[in-house]
Amino acid sequence: MSGFVRAADDGELRWFSGGGVHRWMATAEQTDGSYLLFEDRMERGKVTPLHLHPDADESMYLLEGEILIHLDGVEHRVGPGGLVMVPRGTPHAFLVTSETARMLCLITPGVGQEFFFDASEPYVEGVAHEVDFARIQQSAKTNGSTEILGPPPFAKLPVG
Repeated sequence: MSGFVRAADDGELRWFSGGGVHRWMATAEQTDGSYLLFEDRMERGKVTPLHLHPDADESMYLLEGEILIHLDGVEHRVGPGGLVMVPRGTPHAFLVTSETARMLCLITPGVGQEFFFDASEPYVEGVAHEVDFARIQQSAKTNGSTEILGPPPFAKLPVG
């Protein structure tokens, strides 16, 4: 493994089929599998299905905006500067409740990158992108690093 420096605007941009644009700051190859790190830029209403990661811990640090996180059956609102730590095997989901949100996502160890890449495509400015939960589900089945447990647990809650 070699050290590296990444400027704020560096890193591959990918449109994630679950909604949002990922900026990959550190990949498994770059960290020798120690961790994955990406920035996630999302819009109001972006929601994840209830899911878990059997072999990795996930930490989400909110830079801007607000999310509602469902963590092991309990809901919490998290705003700028807030941190969510999801231990491996813990059911969770989140919903963006602000106009936009931006967070850093750290996955340790660096497993599951294939799930994110198979469920995304290179981002192209000005090209319309559609949410495709079937693609998310297929990537989860194919790659095994994410288990989809069911629909978003708060899909019927008002946003705002």
